[in-house]
Amino acid sequence: MTSKTICIAQEGPANALALNKDNSQVVIAGRNVFKIFILLEDKFEEACNLRVGKNLNLNFSCNDVAWNLNDDHILATAATNGAVVVWNLNKQSRSKQEHVFIDHKRTVNKVSFHMTEPMWLISGSQDGTMKCFDLRIKEAIKTFYSNTESVRDVQFCPQQPHTFAAVSENGQVQQWDMRKPDRFFQHFTAHSGPIFACDWHPEATWLATASRDKTIKVWDLSGKPSCDYAIHTIASVGRIKWRPQKKYHIASCALVVDCSINVWDIRRPYIPFASFNEHKDVPTGVAWRGNPQSFLSTSRDCTLYHHIFDDAIRPASKANPQSVALGLKSEIIYACKVKYEPATTARQLSSIMRKPLVTNDDTFCMASSVMHKFTLNNCQPSWFKIAAEGYLLSGNLNDICDHNARVAISFGKTTLGIAWQVLKIMYGDPLELLLKMSPMAPKEDIVNTSNIISGATKNSGMEQSNASKQSSHEHDTKSLQGENPTGAVSGGDDETETETDAPENPNITGPSTNLATVLPRRPLLSDVPSTSRGDFIFGETEYEPVSLEHPSESRHIVMRMEDDEWTKELQKEAFPLRHEIKDRSPPPEQFPNHPTELGEDPTSVIIEDQPQLVVPLLPKPLLFDFTSVILEALEYHAAVRDVQTTVSMLIALGEKRKNLMLPIALQEHWILEYLDLLGKFKLWHIATQIIQLAWIPSISQLNQQSTLIHVSCAACTKQLQRSAWLCDHCHTSEHALCSICNQVVRGMYVWCQGCAHGGHINHMREWFNGNRQCPAGCGHLCEYN
Repeated sequence: MTSKTICIAQEGPANALALNKDNSQVVIAGRNVFKIFILLEDKFEEACNLRVGKNLNLNFSCNDVAWNLNDDHILATAATNGAVVVWNLNKQSRSKQEHVFIDHKRTVNKVSFHMTEPMWLISGSQDGTMKCFDLRIKEAIKTFYSNTESVRDVQFCPQQPHTFAAVSENGQVQQWDMRKPDRFFQHFTAHSGPIFACDWHPEATWLATASRDKTIKVWDLSGKPSCDYAIHTIASVGRIKWRPQKKYHIASCALVVDCSINVWDIRRPYIPFASFNEHKDVPTGVAWRGNPQSFLSTSRDCTLYHHIFDDAIRPASKANPQSVALGLKSEIIYACKVKYEPATTARQLSSIMRKPLVTNDDTFCMASSVMHKFTLNNCQPSWFKIAAEGYLLSGNLNDICDHNARVAISFGKTTLGIAWQVLKIMYGDPLELLLKMSPMAPKEDIVNTSNIISGATKNSGMEQSNASKQSSHEHDTKSLQGENPTGAVSGGDDETETETDAPENPNITGPSTNLATVLPRRPLLSDVPSTSRGDFIFGETEYEPVSLEHPSESRHIVMRMEDDEWTKELQKEAFPLRHEIKDRSPPPEQFPNHPTELGEDPTSVIIEDQPQLVVPLLPKPLLFDFTSVILEALEYHAAVRDVQTTVSMLIALGEKRKNLMLPIALQEHWILEYLDLLGKFKLWHIATQIIQLAWIPSISQLNQQSTLIHVSCAACTKQLQRSAWLCDHCHTSEHALCSICNQVVRGMYVWCQGCAHGGHINHMREWFNGNRQCPAGCGHLCEYN
């Protein structure tokens, strides 16, 4: 046996290779190459070139090659034209072709010799059939119909000589008995994609399958099929082969992308145990030389390699020992490697035993790691679910923002609640917003202002007529002394008047002030400033209007009192008049707040009553472009992994999101990420709501995808062409029979996706109320929900 890796180049790529019974010769076969080499100590020596002769045709174009396990001079190849060719190396002529079987109608994918009957040869073809040829009578003695589109591989079971397994492109595995070619005795779906290869374990009743779904699965077929191990690869797997004398090791070749030959320990499904990276293109075949330390491989790079296991690369030893994982409940798990020095222990034991220790290269890389778990105490894990279920996403924008802000603040997310309020201020209804934020009284207080003012006028006359009951001078004196700062006097049937001492500053400010409470009181004698023309000259004194202003809004209430009211006030003060008071006050049009000086402000309303009241309407909001602010907020929440807030705000904006000019691809990415998070928390109903409210066609169509279930007939395994209980191929209704009453189900049919048995929904419900196993008797533990 060679002690180093050797290589030989060929004139063309090979599709397969095979070893003879004593592992001393290897044959490689392909479209343009068909040779036999002798394995020497340090090189390959060509023994025979079978691609010679006058008539070179497609019979020489091989997909697969097999060497007879008993007769060292017999070979068989699977041709691309559907022929199965038998070769005899003992023939004296240059052409070693013995016989050609042309029973298949399409390309033959695989040929395999029986282990105990050397004259039996089985083949699997693209036409969905398998044929068993007897080399003694040179004809096909049995035909097996798989009822699938293509058979990719067939292999005889070493423990049961009459049993062979076949894998197909529909992802199914079938077990056949050579003595019963009518129908397989067991079948199951092993992969979600086509299966390209299979291999029986030499010691256990394990069948390994390799598929395009980038997995290698190990099935225990001693009883009911069960997947005991699954290996996850980086590419589709085209070839697999168990390693001799190593129960848990299997070699694999990728179909695309990966040029390495990996040897896996099925107990470690993610990192290869050993890798061989000599090939520059995808490997097409691998064969062990009867021992676990060497094997041969061929590739599309036109090379044939003899590998030594000691030259393998160990990916596990180069794997990063540090890793970080984030949990859904705000946990952070960190794992790091602990230094491990087996040499110290080896030296100690060596000194005791006085002989060196031999380490086992077929064990896992010895490493020890420690794991740390951190929990974010300031993060509440249930917030995502509460927000997803509590957020309001459709309706009026102001109501949506208010509701979502309350949800966030009630959970302690004050900053998030403020963000929703800011969104309402920027894009909400301005009129509704200003009315809600106004510090003034409700609408009924503003409407009744005229009643309050008119009540004040009536009270003046009533006080004069009722002077015998109470002196006005005493009343005003008490008011000046502060005994009755807010006295209420009846002025009519239902009209009231409230008097409040006005502050010295006419500009009254406050967070929330009622209109009735800020009306100025009646001017008193003590309020009138003296002049040089006389003791009391009231007509020449001009009072500035009382202005009521609020920081958030500008509201002016102007009150002007006429001379006749001044006269009444003087009478009320009980001071006799020395002369007639002349009307020297400026005309109404010269008042500072008169509409003529205001430029006929259309936003003001004048109530033509005495005293005069000017109430401006709500001002128009300033126009400002909030697009950049909203874009920055959305991108910020997405950057801090709060895509829930980003998507919720986008949905709440409705048609206004078009002004943001966000790329559709970015919006789609955010929504898909949010849907993925909802799926992890099993919030399927919220995800459906998001899809229904989505404005991107690729998102809104997600609910219409994967809604079709393909049903096959239980008798012939053909796909049903129409939604009916009768198969169009075999004209039976076995697939629609109820497992309990054994009658055809013509209404709603329910079945188990694990064993495919089912029946009437009422019968199945009653059965699973007291049972767990399948009513058909297959032993499967069905789940009814």
